[in-house]
Amino acid sequence: MAPFTFKNPPVSRRAFVTGIAAAGLVALVGCSKKSEGPVDISAQSVGAMEGFEADMQFKATEPLDLSILWTDWPELPVKDSWEVFKEIKARTNVNLELTHMPFSDAVEKRSLLISAGDAPSIIPLIYTGDEKPFVSSGAVLPMSDYVEHMPNFRKYVKEWDLEAMIDNLRQADGKYYMLPGLQEVSVPVFSLMIRKDVFEEVGAAIPNTWDEVRDSLVKIKAKYPDSYPLADGFEGQSLLNYAARSFGTQAGWGFGTGTIMDEESKKLKYVATSKEYKDLVTFFHGLVKDGLLDPESLTAADAGGGNASISEKFASNKIFAASGNTGTVIEYSTALDKTLGKGAHEVILIAPPGGPAGNIIGPRNFWHGFMLSSKAKDQPNFQALLQFVDWYFYNPDARELLRWGVEGKQYTKDATGAIKLKDGFSLDAWNLTSKGAVDIQKDLGYSTFASEGTESRKLKESYSPKDAVAYIESVLTTRTFRAPDAPAPLEEAELEQSSLIATPLKDTVDTNTLKFVLGERDLSEWDKFVTELEGQGLASYVDLLDTAHERFADKT
Repeated sequence: MAPFTFKNPPVSRRAFVTGIAAAGLVALVGCSKKSEGPVDISAQSVGAMEGFEADMQFKATEPLDLSILWTDWPELPVKDSWEVFKEIKARTNVNLELTHMPFSDAVEKRSLLISAGDAPSIIPLIYTGDEKPFVSSGAVLPMSDYVEHMPNFRKYVKEWDLEAMIDNLRQADGKYYMLPGLQEVSVPVFSLMIRKDVFEEVGAAIPNTWDEVRDSLVKIKAKYPDSYPLADGFEGQSLLNYAARSFGTQAGWGFGTGTIMDEESKKLKYVATSKEYKDLVTFFHGLVKDGLLDPESLTAADAGGGNASISEKFASNKIFAASGNTGTVIEYSTALDKTLGKGAHEVILIAPPGGPAGNIIGPRNFWHGFMLSSKAKDQPNFQALLQFVDWYFYNPDARELLRWGVEGKQYTKDATGAIKLKDGFSLDAWNLTSKGAVDIQKDLGYSTFASEGTESRKLKESYSPKDAVAYIESVLTTRTFRAPDAPAPLEEAELEQSSLIATPLKDTVDTNTLKFVLGERDLSEWDKFVTELEGQGLASYVDLLDTAHERFADKT
């Protein structure tokens, strides 16, 4: 089974503006009243610990049942025998009651549950921006009112220098409504994955820029004329996302609100009408036109794991570079083992190539975190719930448990803190095998999506292959993070006006971006495309966000 793809579950394609590189985007809704200080929850202390502090093992003073929403991946059905839940209960005195929903329509199901007031207390796998539809209705809690009861969260926000990023999550009322996964180091999860051995075979070095990528693809096409050397497999959304930053724009999963700060005017501008966006589209159109980019990989439906046929094409020497992450590298390498044999190939993830804007990547990102249902605040064990989620999502021992299992049972640590699976256990999703047949993910429930989110650099590197560790280092040392997107939270009265314009604008951008890239619409019609956007209320939309940005900046 391939590892999780580390991105949002597939949204109704035209519903929300989300994506992995959009993490850090501020949700566009909120109320108008500012927070008035700490909320007293001392009367709701059933099961709560006295003197709960950071890095302390949480254990409820009496048994608690806490409800949590659980997304079921098709390749990883939850088993009643999973040890992870039993170990959590043994350590915390908390029994997690799971409400299941399928990955295939997770966002829609989650929305229905929350809107109907039927969601469990804990709602995980939430990216920044996902809280947007539920804030004004009061369906989810303003977490900023309660972080004083979450010492682990506060500690690692401070130690990892994330305070400013957290402040950017605030809504128009000055509060934030989700708590993200915290990353000690942040690098793009998706980037360009290449067959290093084939690049070397044709005399191409590891590319540092998109122009060098193109030159390498031309050489590979000459050697393998029946191939499309480059593919995406995520409907173009991944490829455009990590490429856009180096072109000075944003696209794909990272399109966000569609606006970016113009450094000259200090006003927001809509990226899809910019020269930089046209340059991006023109570049990838040229790759398709010259047979260097597989057009099928831009149109095949992404069911959460990317286009499965890309793995087959990779394994049969039809594709030699593609969008991917460290998990995809393992998946494609395993496929190549079956066709070429182990040791006969080398697949690596490289830093996002540079472009006209330089070696720029997206802003430093959060990862998925959680929300709390508003009904949780009325429970007598609310304080214990806050302590539990603080431990579960942010305590280092909890994060290690969720990733690896029990020290001394499934794994060992040496004096340097390096982790190694014990004989008898494996983690097939990350190609970590031993002499046993017990997979800690499939058989025991560790290393699922619950283990992602908050990670120290050491924990991230503990399960990552050497090439993935090298990828992290290369990004941190050779690439520059772009400044965070300008916050522009809208007040409740502005929400309807924004949504009525933003959705059709984004539909038009998505449709025509793909048409231009594939050559289904001639680039000579670019000005006509811009006029079409203007006719859909583009100026009003940008003015609305610009006003919200200025208002937010004045308040902060």
